[in-house]
Amino acid sequence: MEQSQGSYPPPVYRNALEPERERSLRTLTHVLYALYAVHWLTGGLTILIAIIINYIKRPDVAGTPYEAHFEWQIRTFWLGLVGYAIGALLLLVLIGIPVLWAVSIWMLYRIIKGWLYLYDNKPFANPRGWV
Repeated sequence: MEQSQGSYPPPVYRNALEPERERSLRTLTHVLYALYAVHWLTGGLTILIAIIINYIKRPDVAGTPYEAHFEWQIRTFWLGLVGYAIGALLLLVLIGIPVLWAVSIWMLYRIIKGWLYLYDNKPFANPRGWV
């Protein structure tokens, strides 16, 4: 394709997405939030599926607005897992149940917050934060 003299090709941004790819990544991110949201109903199976997909597709979302959502989801999984493990250990001294409830509420909050940010196309100020 020839360019006229004095014209320049449009800049290419690392996070610029074609509409079809953008739609695909957005849909995938919605599906992952759904898998995280129903993990309590499946005994944790869907969250394992979601975290595997997060790690497999992580390179595809690098440099896109969805990278922060993947970071948020991955941190939710790992911090939640640590919280559940601590709660399970504390069941031996009878304070584990409130800890497990607190971790569940915290995870639910993060899933809802992330999903709403995705729905509203709102960027995360700090996807590595606790809340």
